Amino acid sequence: MAGEPDEDAYVEDEGELIDWQLSVAFAKSRHAEKIEGSKTLTQSWRMKERMKTVSVALVLCLNVGVDPPDVVKTSPCARLECWIDPLASSPQKALEAIGSSLQKQYERWQPRARYKQSLDPTVDEVKKLCTSLRRNAKEERVLFHYNGHGVPRPTVNGEIWVFNKSYTQYIPLSVYDLQTWMGSPSIYVYDCSNAGIILDSFRQFSTQREQENESSSAGSSPRYNNSSCNSQASGVAAVKNCIQLAACRGNELLPMNPELPADLFTACLTTPIKIALRWFVLQNTSKLVPNLTQELVDRIPGQLNDRRTMLGELNWVFTAITDTIAWNILPRELFQRLFRQDLLVASLFRNFLLAERIMRSYNCTPISSPRLPPTYQHPMWQAWDLALDLCLSQLPKIMDESSNFKHSLFFAEQLTAFQVWLSFGSEHRNPPEQLPIVLQVLLSQVHRLRALDLLGRFLDLGPWAVSLALSVGIFPYVLKLLQSSARELRPLLVFIWAKILAVDSSCQADLVKDNGHKYFLSVLADPYMPAEHRTMAAFVLAVIVNEYPSGQEAALQGNLIAICLEQLNDPHHLLRQWLALCLGKVWTNFNAARWCGVRDSAHEKMYVLLTDPIPEVRAATVFALGTFISNATERSDHANNIDHSVGLKLVSVTQDGCSLVRKELSVALSGLILQFESQFSAVAYQFLEEERQREQNNPTIAAIAPDGSLPSAVSGSSMKYSTSRGSIKGLAISPILSYNSSGGSSYESSGSVENVPVFQDRLKRASSSSSLASLATPGYGNVYTNVWKCLLQLVMDPDPEVGDMVKRLVNSVNLKATTTARPKLMAKSTITSHSAPSSPSNRPPANMPQLPQLSETPPQATNFPGDVMVKAGEQTMSQRPHSGLPVGSQFRYSAQFSRSRKIFDKGPSILEDQEEETTRTSTKDSLVSTEFFQWCCKYFGQSVMRVSDDKDQESEPHHEREFRFMRNARVREEARLEQLRAGFNRLDDQVFINKNQSVPTVIKFHPYEPHLAVADREGISIWEWEQGTRTNYFFNQNPRHSRITAMDFINAHTKTLLLTGSDDGAVRIWRNYCGENEEQLELVTAWQALSDMLPSTRGSGLVMDWEQESGNLLVSGDVRIIRVWDTQTEMKLQDIPTGADSCVTSLVSSSMGKSLLIAGCGDGSVRLYDRRLAATECRVMTLREHTGWVVKVHLQRGTDGKIISAGVGGDIRFWDPRFTESVKHFQTSQGLTAFEAHPCRDVLACGSVNQYINIFNQFGDNLSTIKYHDGFMGQRIGPITCMAFHPHKIRLAAGSTDSFVSVYSTPDKRR
Repeated sequence: MAGEPDEDAYVEDEGELIDWQLSVAFAKSRHAEKIEGSKTLTQSWRMKERMKTVSVALVLCLNVGVDPPDVVKTSPCARLECWIDPLASSPQKALEAIGSSLQKQYERWQPRARYKQSLDPTVDEVKKLCTSLRRNAKEERVLFHYNGHGVPRPTVNGEIWVFNKSYTQYIPLSVYDLQTWMGSPSIYVYDCSNAGIILDSFRQFSTQREQENESSSAGSSPRYNNSSCNSQASGVAAVKNCIQLAACRGNELLPMNPELPADLFTACLTTPIKIALRWFVLQNTSKLVPNLTQELVDRIPGQLNDRRTMLGELNWVFTAITDTIAWNILPRELFQRLFRQDLLVASLFRNFLLAERIMRSYNCTPISSPRLPPTYQHPMWQAWDLALDLCLSQLPKIMDESSNFKHSLFFAEQLTAFQVWLSFGSEHRNPPEQLPIVLQVLLSQVHRLRALDLLGRFLDLGPWAVSLALSVGIFPYVLKLLQSSARELRPLLVFIWAKILAVDSSCQADLVKDNGHKYFLSVLADPYMPAEHRTMAAFVLAVIVNEYPSGQEAALQGNLIAICLEQLNDPHHLLRQWLALCLGKVWTNFNAARWCGVRDSAHEKMYVLLTDPIPEVRAATVFALGTFISNATERSDHANNIDHSVGLKLVSVTQDGCSLVRKELSVALSGLILQFESQFSAVAYQFLEEERQREQNNPTIAAIAPDGSLPSAVSGSSMKYSTSRGSIKGLAISPILSYNSSGGSSYESSGSVENVPVFQDRLKRASSSSSLASLATPGYGNVYTNVWKCLLQLVMDPDPEVGDMVKRLVNSVNLKATTTARPKLMAKSTITSHSAPSSPSNRPPANMPQLPQLSETPPQATNFPGDVMVKAGEQTMSQRPHSGLPVGSQFRYSAQFSRSRKIFDKGPSILEDQEEETTRTSTKDSLVSTEFFQWCCKYFGQSVMRVSDDKDQESEPHHEREFRFMRNARVREEARLEQLRAGFNRLDDQVFINKNQSVPTVIKFHPYEPHLAVADREGISIWEWEQGTRTNYFFNQNPRHSRITAMDFINAHTKTLLLTGSDDGAVRIWRNYCGENEEQLELVTAWQALSDMLPSTRGSGLVMDWEQESGNLLVSGDVRIIRVWDTQTEMKLQDIPTGADSCVTSLVSSSMGKSLLIAGCGDGSVRLYDRRLAATECRVMTLREHTGWVVKVHLQRGTDGKIISAGVGGDIRFWDPRFTESVKHFQTSQGLTAFEAHPCRDVLACGSVNQYINIFNQFGDNLSTIKYHDGFMGQRIGPITCMAFHPHKIRLAAGSTDSFVSVYSTPDKRR
């Protein structure tokens, strides 16, 4: 009807909506990046050595009243020296007053230094002064201030002038001698005309010293001239570590303006605010401020060190501006050296920037060594002028009317500018020039809160921002703020410190030294703090205790363990994760913290987190429990019992679906192995003995062939091999014997774990009657056996990183087992029996089984297997001369103990020769490790405030995703036209054919890309079926004797991953499977989806059903259960018993309601399950009309969808879930090997072993029959092995035993 909505349009709209709302699986950080710490190289902000100017020499050569002969002064002329008129009193008094004033001016910047004045000195007086100060200063800095206004200008020969004793002559003083007397480190201030000549001479003499040192060190004998060489070398070092400030260049005279002081350079360096105000008044711009005079400026109220006053605020603004100019212009290293190493040097150089600005206006250019770039035209000087203007404009009213002083808006405006920069800031832009000002603002309570907020936002931009902030000197300020009790600062300070420690963890020592850790303990313990801030506090504390014993001790005293344990059940997952990591770090190799945890039952309280829905939390918990049992301290029964209980609990994590958790489990178990090396070695040896006995009893079970393959039949009987990697059932694993690729089985041991044979995937297979499960006899039922079997499972983990880690562990134990099991001479000929051990004083936990004796009966004294590893150059057993007696009667093994031996007894004493000692290897050398903790720390080094790319509508990933969704809608729209004529059209137009790498086992269309994935036994081919080319082929990494039986596309609507399942129960997820754009194939994750796959020659293998909407993966196969995995949590949701005695051959679930689950079984039954019900009640219906193997079950879309099933006998049946009998069926030919139904239209395809494909509609009408490939002499198609319909288009892909892959389509009407 016209008024009814278009059903197809509704479906399309729903599809588009679903694209945006569909969950994306395996897209977390743990899947997208390598688990490793940050490799960011932070800038070196911490000074290697802080210096202090401890001595100051004030050398004034004024000769008041007498002008030097080479200077012609103007009239009037500048006369003030240190703001004193020397002609206002007698020359001697004036000289002394000037000297005292200069000392006071310097004391303003460095009050604790030792000052010595030398007024109109002689050469000897200068020498005595300099050598005395250097001797007292030792390795600290000495300042030499030279005022040469009363002596001739420096000479080009490198001389400055002083006086003789009678002041009748000017005496030259060589700069070369001055270098020698002053030593290093030193700073020189030259306030005289032509001062640049001194810098040039200083540089020349430095070069001369270097040359002299090189020539003397080359020509002198080190035996006799060692002292002279050392003194010369120190002289060279002296000149390299010297700083110089000169008032002008070598060809310039000092300004003589009578409105300025004569020592203008000194005034700028020591009284910057006073000279800056005076110079401002002299400028034309000052006329904008009425009634402003120099006398009024000199009366500005306040103190320089009180920021609440006008004078103090001006000084504060001046410090911020000069610091900012220097930081923005100077190289970082030079800035650190001049502005952060020494307080006096920093003050002088800040004031030097002012000197350059003022003196350049009088055609005089101050210079320095090291040389600074020009700063006198920096834009920040305009901000200084504005601040002066606004302050001084208030001065007349303040002085005349006593009105209140209005504080400058300079800092508020600069914070606003910084905030604007943050709105558009990035690493690729110039750094914000206001950053040093933010540092200054932290000193003010008025602006502190806003400054901390902006600073935190800046640090959040990334490690580069943290490095910049540290280089500008933010560290001591934020460290001092930890002493504040203001609650409003807590979130900001915790955030800032989290950012700092994420980039530079060395700050932990500073925090502990200043008791800063107590601040974060109080934040973590505060229940009113938001979880995000408590998380950051936990992170900071975890870094403080990380590999830092002093931090561990301080945190333990601060009750960190109890604080963390109280919050383990917090709903915020990141907090739970960092609480576990913090606990794991605090008791790492710290026995006091471990026992504190034992008293609080920390390990038992953490068990609940082993089933946490967040994989990172589970991994952090395993990490913490692993460090808990890895403390290598003296053992006691109580400690052993605790370790055993934790070890047994960790065994349950073996089947975790997240490889991140299993990696941490490997590291945790390595700690247990480290504690109980000998016990694990004995267990490994017993496992070997069991296998050897089985091989003797069952000689038909052949060893691995030299080429690494297993024989298909032995002694005329076909063998059945278990294909389960994750289960020990059906596997006879040799924990000691292993084979290399060449098939050799004898090895030489060099005592190195690297030389131990590594486990290969080609493992010996045995029948289920001789599995490792049979080893669980009373003699084996202890913690060591359980952990050992857990390790043997992990050796075969589908994730290669997990498998490699555990192989290293197992091989290290194997090496110890082989070396300790070698024959040794007994110290006594007889062994006395021991009585049974008494009960330990500390009872083990209730959930841990009582440990039985290691072995009920001693192993028989028989030959050790021939594959035992021996030392290089040592004879093997077969090569050694025999004495006629059995080996067992010649030697006794160290593994032989009395029947009632105590479990922790070291056994009988033995005599070990030197050769035995060299072969003994400890597992300490083979402990495995991960960078999980460092990877977790990296989270705080990245931006946490920035909108994620998924939510940022302007980001490139968002635009890419939007493009894909538009493409998806277009594909669905084009496919809908094909679907309209699908039910009555032929489907035999071959649009693609190519030969696959091997016989296809599974085939799958990508819903939106022209990709066809074809799996054979061990690899996957990716075909671009529209172009007819293969883009990639890769191996699935499943064991050699297993095969791929299931495959699907994950996240097909966006960035697609490829899901594969093999008949050993393992599932793997692949990224970049297409091989396009030179992207490297990546294994995203892999886990053992089914751990108990039953041995079968013709089983169904692993069958899967992927639910993109819910992120659930349903798996079954040669087992008696259907397992549901939640891929978001990477945990098993539920196990549904099938109730059948045969395998599951096909799985399908309802997309509506997520409750109906349908399984086709090998016994011909179709079983329906309701996932909402309990495991014993969930099977709601069993349909039994098929007489043989169910090839496939299909559930039609929609609320009233019918179930379609196909049996191997060729019968196709339609079911209504409301009835127990089929509502319709029709018969095809016998030998059905593949069956597919189109997801959107009623088109059915049946592939037969008889080399043809029939296409039917839902009424049973035969639409097409495909028997031959296209062409005049078309080849007959092979027996069909697999088929698949395109999810939207009417395309059918088929693979056959002749390795050909074909794609068929409906006829193109446009031809």
